[in-house]
Amino acid sequence: MKKTFLFLFPLLFLGVFSQAQTTDPKQQAAIDSVIRHMVIDSVNVTPEVIDTDGWLLLDESIKNELSGAVDNLYNFKYARAERQFRSLRRRYPDHPMPYFLLGLSQWWKIVPTNILTKQYDNAFFAYMDTTITYGERLLVKKKNNYEAAFFLAAAHGFAARLHSERKNWRKATVHSRHALNFMNKAKEANGLSPEFMFGEALYNYYAVWIGQNYPLLRPVLLFFPDGNKQLGLTQLKEVADNGFYTGLEAKFFLMKILANEENNQMGAYPISRFLATKYPDNAYFQRFYARLSFVIGNLSETERTSLQILDKLNRKMPGYESISGRYAAYFLGYINQNRKNIPKAKEYYQQAIAFAEQTDESKSGYAVHAYLNLARMSHEENNIKQAKQYYEMVKDLADDDKRAEKEAKTYLRKYRKV
Repeated sequence: MKKTFLFLFPLLFLGVFSQAQTTDPKQQAAIDSVIRHMVIDSVNVTPEVIDTDGWLLLDESIKNELSGAVDNLYNFKYARAERQFRSLRRRYPDHPMPYFLLGLSQWWKIVPTNILTKQYDNAFFAYMDTTITYGERLLVKKKNNYEAAFFLAAAHGFAARLHSERKNWRKATVHSRHALNFMNKAKEANGLSPEFMFGEALYNYYAVWIGQNYPLLRPVLLFFPDGNKQLGLTQLKEVADNGFYTGLEAKFFLMKILANEENNQMGAYPISRFLATKYPDNAYFQRFYARLSFVIGNLSETERTSLQILDKLNRKMPGYESISGRYAAYFLGYINQNRKNIPKAKEYYQQAIAFAEQTDESKSGYAVHAYLNLARMSHEENNIKQAKQYYEMVKDLADDDKRAEKEAKTYLRKYRKV
């Protein structure tokens, strides 16, 4: 079976620009800077002859060597993966690949927290900076080194993404500009391997998606080549099916795009099941699978996966934290409520609320609906006083859920004298 690993290209300028809906002058300056400096060639070129001497991306022995390391990375066995990546670094100290892989390990420590933790930021940026340094040296030696451009695009893209999450707009802008330039250069090697198509696939999809979902950015998009969502999805599926290195990451993006952007949960579900089954200790894959199972009504899989998530969280396994716990506890509360196991349902809903408070996300949908269901159960038990307390919490927290807010206000008016 093919082994794959993550070479995550940026969501292009999405990381910076999707947050530029305000009038923050620093954000506007970021947009203006990219427009002034960025020119993208929208024409695909597949050179007839490319010198691939010294390319690790196409080295079959390196692929075989790294397959186990990559599985360890995606299964959150970080220490094992990093030992193998450091071994690669000892043999190729002047190549960007090992530094990029070590940076990816830091990235996947950040991902399960929804990019909230800053614990790994310094190590992450250090590895990406080193990747950029060695990538640039390779390009100085050979200007048409498309492998170097590949790593430079990825490293700059990652750095731009995290800087934008941290609201470091100037740095995010600089890295975004470089990522786009190097992505444009690297795609000239598309004909050599599906790996090089990955960045273009994401560009084609998100260039359209951004315009559809962020109208204020449409004037910015006039300075970039047209995208094509359907072509992007087709390319992403091609990479998912045939990519060695980027195949798994293409599946990851395809799953998220289908579920979150295309509202095609049934299309995303088999991909999610594959990722969750192949990497059972990856907290992000597990909670995504639990959520999709819940949405499509496969409650037996929702329950099984959610119980495993809470068990691994209690055992303090890497990557399992309060966000995953909030998902799992809410799902289990809902399942037990519908089984009429009210004491157990209350216990899980309270856990979901506690997990939300730990990450300062009490206004999240799962926390609000946990309060809502606790209120409904209290009412059914004729405990009006307690129901009102829970509905007060719903009213205060349900800023983005008008239906829940309306139910709470209606109940509180009805029983205001009780």
